[in-house]
Amino acid sequence: MVRPTLSTDSSAPSSISADVLVVGVRPGADGAPATIAQPATTPFSALDDLDLAAIGATGAKDQLVRIPAVGVDAASIALIGLGTGTDAAAYRSAAGSAVRQLPHAASIALALPTDTDALVEAALEGAALGAYAFTRHKGAGTTGPTRGDQRVTVLAPSAATDAAVRPAIVADAASLVRDLVNTAAGDLGPQDVADVATALASDLPLTVEVLDEQALEEQGFGGILGVGRGSARPPRLVVVRYAPESATKHLALVGKGITFDSGGLSLKPAASMLGMKTDMTGAATVLAATVAAARLGLDVRVTAWLALAENMPSGTATRPGDVLTLKNGKTVEVTNTDAEGRLVLGDGMAAASLETPDAIVDVATLTGAQVVALGDRTTGLMGSDDLVAKLRAVAEGVSEPIWPMPLPEELDARLASDVADMVNATVGNPAGGMLLAGKFLERFVDEGIPWAHLDIAGPSEHKGGGYGWLGKGATGVMVRTLIALAEDLQSE
Repeated sequence: MVRPTLSTDSSAPSSISADVLVVGVRPGADGAPATIAQPATTPFSALDDLDLAAIGATGAKDQLVRIPAVGVDAASIALIGLGTGTDAAAYRSAAGSAVRQLPHAASIALALPTDTDALVEAALEGAALGAYAFTRHKGAGTTGPTRGDQRVTVLAPSAATDAAVRPAIVADAASLVRDLVNTAAGDLGPQDVADVATALASDLPLTVEVLDEQALEEQGFGGILGVGRGSARPPRLVVVRYAPESATKHLALVGKGITFDSGGLSLKPAASMLGMKTDMTGAATVLAATVAAARLGLDVRVTAWLALAENMPSGTATRPGDVLTLKNGKTVEVTNTDAEGRLVLGDGMAAASLETPDAIVDVATLTGAQVVALGDRTTGLMGSDDLVAKLRAVAEGVSEPIWPMPLPEELDARLASDVADMVNATVGNPAGGMLLAGKFLERFVDEGIPWAHLDIAGPSEHKGGGYGWLGKGATGVMVRTLIALAEDLQSE
């Protein structure tokens, strides 16, 4: 995990010593020329005579233009486009974009119009997120940029020593998800994820329980066992608990943790199997959110259920037509072994329900139908009306795109089985695939417990060019929303 050293400073931009001084540029209205955005500290005149049009600086989001130092103590200047936004999302994006595009700068000073505590925090968070780099699998021949020990300073009207604490913890949570998801599946099986969780808990007020295959059998977790029985690396259920004594609310988080998804005996085509190391993103997300809650000292109980298995074909794998009994006693006819995520989630959600938490949120890279419906950046959201509304609000507050989807009653008929309580998929009928998965999952939440389902199949991985603070690879999507949800619950 790579994160810069974060700080704030109230000095004038011209007197800051840094490798790069980053200054914001706003696009002109109605075709007018772009303009320099005044930093939040003191008036800044060093660039008054700069012809922005001549150097191609338009103020467009993500545009970074480097120029020599003029009238400042910094070694160079970078102009970052702010776009038209003036809220926290705009400054989080601009700060993150600048840091992402300056991988070789040892020290960066961000002289943006961050004139409130909320905007300063957003810029610090964006900067930390933008500095992410994954290097675990880089070899001796690597010639690309390395982050090293970067230092990032955000100029603010008043410098606070603790201003960077929360942004750093939030960024670390996102980086933890990205590190785990970017790791090759051969290096990260179910037990490896359990080991990571145990190590993270060693210095925090967290407890970790790891259920191996024998314990899963004894306690009736037929979904996790059924999905994992085809792999040489057996499944695990990891339960991570953060339970401050004064907490009055309990948030349960359930994460799909398929460390590699071949499709099982319903084998995926070769092209579709690429990238399936990311199918454990849900488990990584709920783990990271719980770790962050503990590091922030939130006054809310958080329990993460990591349902971990590797979905592989073999002579011991679950067959289409087999019937599994899940944790709540309901039976499932497996019509498609590649619809495995809902089976492990069903076990986790049923177990979470036994503790009657105030809310259950499950997170999963669950369906290709989510990508078809909502694309690569917007998370699908389903569940109880009040919790859905709350999640929409907190997601908007941290600028994570999300959209509610229905759970139509007529889909219940498609889950009917001739031999069991339900099927796990309707082979040959792809209509409403994201919604059908949601209808399946709601059967594993006890009545009266608020529940929400987050399908992050598309947003969990970014495959295109960089934007804002985000580069290629795992995104850490929804971890910031879950942290914000936990913070919101503690205030109720």
